[in-house]
Amino acid sequence: MSALDLLSGDAQTFLAKIWASRVHVHRTDPDPLVALFSLEDADRLLTSTAIRTPSIRMAKDGRVLPETAYTRSGASIAGTPLSGLVDPRRALALFDEGATIVFQGLQRYHKPLARLVAELELELGHPCQANAYLTPPGSQGFAVHSDTHDVFVFQTAGTKQWELHGEDGPEELLVEPGLSLYLPTGTPHAARAQETVSLHVTLGINQLTWRGLVERAVQPALREVAAEHLPAGYLDDPGLLREGLATRLEQLADAVRRLDTAAVAEGEIRRFLTTRPTRLAGGLLDVLGREAITADTPLRRRAGVPCVVLDHGETLELLLGDRSLILPVRIRGAVDELRRRSALTPADLPLDEQSNLVLCRRLVREGLLEIA
Repeated sequence: MSALDLLSGDAQTFLAKIWASRVHVHRTDPDPLVALFSLEDADRLLTSTAIRTPSIRMAKDGRVLPETAYTRSGASIAGTPLSGLVDPRRALALFDEGATIVFQGLQRYHKPLARLVAELELELGHPCQANAYLTPPGSQGFAVHSDTHDVFVFQTAGTKQWELHGEDGPEELLVEPGLSLYLPTGTPHAARAQETVSLHVTLGINQLTWRGLVERAVQPALREVAAEHLPAGYLDDPGLLREGLATRLEQLADAVRRLDTAAVAEGEIRRFLTTRPTRLAGGLLDVLGREAITADTPLRRRAGVPCVVLDHGETLELLLGDRSLILPVRIRGAVDELRRRSALTPADLPLDEQSNLVLCRRLVREGLLEIA
């Protein structure tokens, strides 16, 4: 099951809801979602990992609490001071008094959500992030507000009563484990924990827009417009501006008409698929075991790492998420075989035995493959 299917059910129905800018609710087996971030996970991060701000923030009754209320000073490692170190005793005391603990940017330090976010980014083509909200019974961390990005919500412990505001007025929805919720950008909402502790995860979709793409596409043409001074006397003779502006806009329009849209599209894909966070869980063990790879060693594609090929004639550019890799075009058949498979051995590739080993060891080092 893909990340999008897990969160939204039928992808086509979900996309139709997005285009209609409507809230989408999906019910599924709670266990896979609960396993992504449990109360035990929250406890471990808060009390046993020396977590620091801004990975943690706290809020109560619509007010964000100052960091000084739940961090400690004077901590250090090897004599180097640590700032923003969360004091779990102070944080738990505030939680006991009704404050919500927010775990921010979980895709950077919690493996199950890192993998989900990586897969979701590749399915949607938009940057994603993961936060979690731990709220005491009967409490509410934030007042009614709206987000500047789309949001998936799923509950992993307890229940939360959501207040959603739309064109037809406010409505309420009780969210429990197994129920996921999609909120389009700008949907006003608030949520309150019910009789027991509540833990829910939000996945933010930071949309890439047509406006942004067009701006990036025309930026080189705009830079060609000379940064000359406006002519003296234009205040008394607006024609000086009108004529000069018309000339420059026509030149800009000509440059825009000459844009190679295929190259712009390729550049946008390269930009996205070379600027994702590095996905290398288990990479140390792979590096240590790389030279022991043989023709029969089981390998697999690393979850959440793309394998997109751009053909440049004599070379291939392999987009790996956080970087690109240039390869000779003669190994195109091996690359295509890699892209078709989620698991393989070097012997499955169509090159000679030594070339298969060299390529697979290189791709383990680069993080596309891992030793299974």
